[in-house]
Amino acid sequence: MNASTLDPRQVKTVLEAALLTSQEPLAVADLKKLFDEELSSDTLRRVLEELRSDWNGRGVELVQVASGWRFRVRPEYQAFLERLNPQKPPRYSRAVLETLAIIAYRQPVTRGDIEEIRGVTVSTNLIRTLEARGWIDIVGHREVPGRPALYATTKAFLDDLNLRSLDELPPLDDLGSLVDTAGLAPIPPGAEEPVAAPLEELRRAAAA
Repeated sequence: MNASTLDPRQVKTVLEAALLTSQEPLAVADLKKLFDEELSSDTLRRVLEELRSDWNGRGVELVQVASGWRFRVRPEYQAFLERLNPQKPPRYSRAVLETLAIIAYRQPVTRGDIEEIRGVTVSTNLIRTLEARGWIDIVGHREVPGRPALYATTKAFLDDLNLRSLDELPPLDDLGSLVDTAGLAPIPPGAEEPVAAPLEELRRAAAA
């Protein structure tokens, strides 16, 4: 479709259709592929902002996350939709949240760093589960004996929490409730560990 010959309203309609039918966030580069000719990033973002404004006050909103743009149900209406498929909100163990918080707020970190802060051994199963969920990944290795892996959070982690960047991470106290409402399945019981480090200690460590 030729962007230069399109009415601006049609450009907006094309973007709206693509975003409403996509299961994943769409990056600006992907949205440009909808048109035959070059559509500038500034123009595209302006139209996206107009589209976001068009959906103000409705049950669905257009949001920008780490991987791009997507439509989502406004949080205040999620409870109504859950009545169609009643499920208890997923809950995460304190061990999972502590491990995830340390990685999110202190990244990149090694497994040894996590264990030093938490005061207990971090199970391999827990790390593998967070990797399988796509929330953390290995981003390098520390140049010390053994070259331990360095872990950091991923764009998928930010997408699931509807964040654009790590700068938008909530206060540490609020991370648990944010993760619990992300609409994801809980960590299996086999990946959970006993809690050892109190949250106050973790908060101080993550802020250091």
